[in-house]
Amino acid sequence: MHITTIIGNPKARSKTYTFASEATQAITHYVEQLTDEEITHHVIDLADYGVALVQWDQEVINTLIEQINASTYIVIASPTYKATYTGLLKLMLDLLPMNALQGKLVFPLMVGAGYQHQLAVELHLKPVLAELGAITTSRGLYVLDSQLEQCEGIMIEWVQHNSSVLKSLL
Repeated sequence: MHITTIIGNPKARSKTYTFASEATQAITHYVEQLTDEEITHHVIDLADYGVALVQWDQEVINTLIEQINASTYIVIASPTYKATYTGLLKLMLDLLPMNALQGKLVFPLMVGAGYQHQLAVELHLKPVLAELGAITTSRGLYVLDSQLEQCEGIMIEWVQHNSSVLKSLL
């Protein structure tokens, strides 16, 4: 099994990157316990590919699509910009073919500065993932950037909250 983490922050190795890495570790640990299968990891930090995506560099785009196609699970994380996910993440999602996420279990995560945007993951990110065929958890995760130091505990709680959905999908 393979899990790919896609980070939509335009800043490389950002707080969102750290949060997504913690989330991926928690999800991996939980899935490995349920399935007894080893999971390999791959990270796509979109900040590293911004210019190639804007220029529609087909070689880079095809490589990213192949990495996504090879995944069983996908973690997608974005900071909240203007009450939604970043334009960089939108660009990447727009470049994916229809049904590119068909049958893949996708974990949508967002980081924001205030609770007023906590529905962004549900209202903006999850619908585009559904349009691409993704299977998502019962609820996405929105975390305040001020809570990132408690990330491990938040992730464990979130995975436990979604455990019945995860068990039925694994």
